[in-house]
Amino acid sequence: MEKHSIPKVNLESIARDVMKENGLEPDFPPEALTQLSQITGPAQEAGLPDLTRLLWCSIDNDDSMDLDQITVAEKLEGGQTRVWVAVADVDAVVKLNSPLDLHAQKNTTSVYTGVKTFPMLPEKLSTDLTSLSAGERRVALVIEMVVDKMGMVTGPKVYRALVQNQAKLAYKSVGAWLEGQGPLPPAAAKVPGMGEQLRLQDEAAQKMRCLRYEHGALDLQTLRPRPVTKDGVVTDLELEAKNRAGELIEDFMIAANGITARFLTDKGFSTLRRVVKTPKRWDRIVSIAENLGEKLPGEPDSKALSAFLTGQRKRDPLRFPDLCLTIVKLLGRGEYVMEKPGEAPLGHFGLAVTDYNHSTAPNRRYPDIITHRLLKSALAGRAPAYASNELSDLGAHCTEQENAADKVERRVRKSASAAFLEPRVGEHFDAIVTGNSDKGTWIRVLKPSVEGKLMHGAEGLDVGDRVRVKLISVNVEQGWIDFVKTGN
Repeated sequence: MEKHSIPKVNLESIARDVMKENGLEPDFPPEALTQLSQITGPAQEAGLPDLTRLLWCSIDNDDSMDLDQITVAEKLEGGQTRVWVAVADVDAVVKLNSPLDLHAQKNTTSVYTGVKTFPMLPEKLSTDLTSLSAGERRVALVIEMVVDKMGMVTGPKVYRALVQNQAKLAYKSVGAWLEGQGPLPPAAAKVPGMGEQLRLQDEAAQKMRCLRYEHGALDLQTLRPRPVTKDGVVTDLELEAKNRAGELIEDFMIAANGITARFLTDKGFSTLRRVVKTPKRWDRIVSIAENLGEKLPGEPDSKALSAFLTGQRKRDPLRFPDLCLTIVKLLGRGEYVMEKPGEAPLGHFGLAVTDYNHSTAPNRRYPDIITHRLLKSALAGRAPAYASNELSDLGAHCTEQENAADKVERRVRKSASAAFLEPRVGEHFDAIVTGNSDKGTWIRVLKPSVEGKLMHGAEGLDVGDRVRVKLISVNVEQGWIDFVKTGN
């Protein structure tokens, strides 16, 4: 091999192997495929409210076909906006304890490796029959809310209805248009009134976002490189930037997830909550802020941390993603836990909310299907679809499998990064420490954005420290990228 040639690598094969190593099934079992062959169309149900006339649209990644939710808004008096979020009713097709459901319950999530998606549900469903595809009538769970002029959410409602996506849109193009950096996307331009509709949704979302920040929600911007391949060769590591369209969907989904959590609690149901507990390494966050000339309180305070992050974004936008990565590592991982009515909620520290579950991505995440089944039980006046002990066990399992999926995605990114960096062994890079434990010290190179292990020179370093490193070796199959410290 020539010195500067990048080797070919089978990232899909690596992903399959790592999925199996971590207890995930990359392929659907025969009994699930048999059930799939018997499903010939989308869910049909008479007597539901018909909301297909509304100017619904989906906004997702450019290549996404598994469309979980669509949104629409209506201008009201007094600076208020009515917002609807419709979410695909996957449970209407995939019944509890059926072969497809058991496979979804096994993996609990779709696995996105950047080179191949291993869907939780077969693509015949997730990208077609249970997807809110453009131009198709679908049964959905609808979360309705009113956003006032200050961004407060009032008048929440949850019900089932018929909906129809009028325009399939993408974050990049819609975000560019909202920010004045591009034209209205063609799919929106051909639907009369869609431009005004998007502006209205954006205005409501921005009000909600400002209020969330006032309450202490964290504005975290992290980098997750996606491998770009051609003929088995990794040609680039692509970073996707956050924009206004992504923020729009994020704000609506956070609100919808809060509404569904409170709805179930008000009905006396136990719920499967998504929580991020109070960070155990707050002292290190305080130390990092102090090194940057800022002071945080001695006890965890999401409002103070949010204000600190906002200030740092303005002062040093180029290094802000690196600071966010450090904070994310120190905050700790999210997890799924069962909460009974009347219990003090653990809450989500990063979002600064006390009531939060996952309910808006049932084609991709099993916890959302669980929540939908509970919601449908409550709406029909039935006993909960799951007992409290079942929710507790499922929460632990979903957390474990989500962590396993993250390991697969990280491993594929590392293998892709190792292949991309192999011709650059011996070069020096600026980096930031992203992890420090008994198992070793990990760093992320600032450019290109790749993570690796610091093999020598880690003494005295902690998360957030900046170092100068030398790349000494890579292993594409194992995803190993090894560095040594060469300076301060």
